[in-house]
Amino acid sequence: MKKNIITLEVSGMDCNNCAMSITRYLERKGLEEVFVNFQTKEVRFREDEKALSLESVKAGIHKLGFQVIEEEQPPPFWIFERKLFVSAVLTAPLLFGHLLMMAGVHIPILESAWVQFFLCLPVYLIGFFHFGGSAFRSLQERVLNMDVLIFTGSTAAFIYSLIGLYLQEPRYIFFETAATIITLVLLGNWMERKAVAKTTTAIEDLSSLKVEMAQKVMPSGTVVHIKAEELIVGDIVQVNEGDKVPADGKLLEGQVEVDESMLTGESLPVHKQKGEELIGASLLVSGNMRMEVTAIGQETVLQQMIELVKTAQQDKPDIQRLADRISAVFVPVVLGISILTFLLGYLVFGLSAQTALMNAIAVLVISCPCAMGLATPTAVMVGVGRMAKQGILVKGGQTLELLSKIRHMVFDKTGTLTTGNFQLKEISYHSTDKNKVHSLIHELEQRSSHPLAQSLVQAMEELPNGHALSLRNIEERKGLGVEAKDELGNHYQIGSARMLPNSAPASEEHQVYLLENEELLASIALADEIRPAAAATISRLKGQGVETVILSGDQKAKTASVAEMLEVDQFQGEQLPEQKLATIEQLRTKGLTAMVGDGINDAPALAKADVGISLGGASQAAIQSAEIVLLKPKLDKVFEALIISKYTVKTIRQNLFWAFAYNVVAIPIAAAGYLNPMWGALFMAVSDVIVIGNSILLRSKRLKELDKS
Repeated sequence: MKKNIITLEVSGMDCNNCAMSITRYLERKGLEEVFVNFQTKEVRFREDEKALSLESVKAGIHKLGFQVIEEEQPPPFWIFERKLFVSAVLTAPLLFGHLLMMAGVHIPILESAWVQFFLCLPVYLIGFFHFGGSAFRSLQERVLNMDVLIFTGSTAAFIYSLIGLYLQEPRYIFFETAATIITLVLLGNWMERKAVAKTTTAIEDLSSLKVEMAQKVMPSGTVVHIKAEELIVGDIVQVNEGDKVPADGKLLEGQVEVDESMLTGESLPVHKQKGEELIGASLLVSGNMRMEVTAIGQETVLQQMIELVKTAQQDKPDIQRLADRISAVFVPVVLGISILTFLLGYLVFGLSAQTALMNAIAVLVISCPCAMGLATPTAVMVGVGRMAKQGILVKGGQTLELLSKIRHMVFDKTGTLTTGNFQLKEISYHSTDKNKVHSLIHELEQRSSHPLAQSLVQAMEELPNGHALSLRNIEERKGLGVEAKDELGNHYQIGSARMLPNSAPASEEHQVYLLENEELLASIALADEIRPAAAATISRLKGQGVETVILSGDQKAKTASVAEMLEVDQFQGEQLPEQKLATIEQLRTKGLTAMVGDGINDAPALAKADVGISLGGASQAAIQSAEIVLLKPKLDKVFEALIISKYTVKTIRQNLFWAFAYNVVAIPIAAAGYLNPMWGALFMAVSDVIVIGNSILLRSKRLKELDKS
């Protein structure tokens, strides 16, 4: 029996390093399927009492310096915001007095070493426990984080100032520096938390769609109000106009209009009739209905969307791996540079001890490994969230990066570029009585279950049809067609070319034939309906330098016709599944290849491609079969996904460039003595916010390629 997934809400995680420390701890203890997301404050793992009990997990997370939030637990008094407020109030006079002194204005009480000490001491203690605990834990985990630098820098300034206080040497006293470093970094962390929260708005928007109550129809016919979370698969639910659909289901009674825009990006209400699928959280805008629940909880489309957005950052793109490798050695290198700055300044360049120390502290506090850790997950979260709002589900940052570099886009034909709904193209009459032909087609095809039959029935209803036929012994012959006799004993047949006698050869242009007593009455040509936006999507993809390809199992002539109509670069028809796989493998040798299919029939090809894109609709099978799932079979979403992925990767590159460039420029400036540690702390805090802010811009940025569409 598979064990449950446990989900905990954990506070105190500020960046990827925090998340990684919890991940490593739980994995070392033997837990599986560990997932930690610092943005959503979520820790998940598969329950395993033999490896580690739930209470032990909570205790271990607490020892790491983080807090598991319990539902019944009141919020702690000493919250982060209070730490920042107290620090800011006590630091303000220290910083104010320092700036006045630099301007030549002296206020004796603010220049008193003992006053400075008593103002600084509470601030330092706040920083000692806040940053020191995290720094100590990172030493235990052997993955040094930014708090090591902040703790080392502020402690060095504080201890040096204590020595100055003891020696009564004002030149050694830098209490304002220690307090300001701590306060400014806390301020930066607060700004960072607020900014990171904005990257998860897609999750919040989706979560807010969840339905609280449902109207369950009891076996007796009585309707009772229950919590939506209490529904089970198979329940019958009443939904009235203006209500939200409480869970995924199937329409049992009624014809309704449903607004699915919040889930699929489809702007117009969708008409639904008996037997059609319903997506939970969509809005019933017209009509009343009863539905059968087909999926609840984690299995619903809404929850799948939320999960994909939440877990998107877990799958890191290659571009982030370089940043990860650099981040792993960043803090030790900075510590080394800081020590070297002090030693060279004091011993080689003849600087005073306090000047050399201030330069070394400036190196510590201006360095910013967090910016590198935030560069990718924040951009991925925003990019994936933007796609989710348009009904495009993406499985991770790696998929985004691969899609942005796609060189070949392969399409299945039937059901992908075409709708699967056939239209009457032409009837070649071999009889002078056209009305009789129309009547026979209509009467016979009504009895067929073949997909083409319904299209023909609808077409015949629009043509002259004046014959009243009395057919009997109507029988559908699988793989051939339908046959019947009339009261005079005439034998009628309609179906594929296999029904034709040798005297009536088939043609490539026609798919359906009507016969009377083995004499050909009519040859019928049908055309598969091209999806709206198919031609525009192909054109726009080509405009992005992407080669377009059709791989189809349908006849070569039909495939060629669609390829010519859409101006596709290359096509292959009559392809067996193994031939499709071979073609995709060949294309992959020339460049990254994406496959667009229905998510079920094309599952092998979707898996073989570098990126599988499913137009399979909102089914569980579709969500599991590809890296990208379009909740609505709208081909323009393929192009939209490509463009958003390109901009997301561009944003990641911009973030990483800023993070690297900032540190490459700032550290030498600080080491050379051109930067006060207090300014260094401010710049370090701002650098994180710049990276996150750049990611947030992606959420609402106008994408010029999409504006043209």
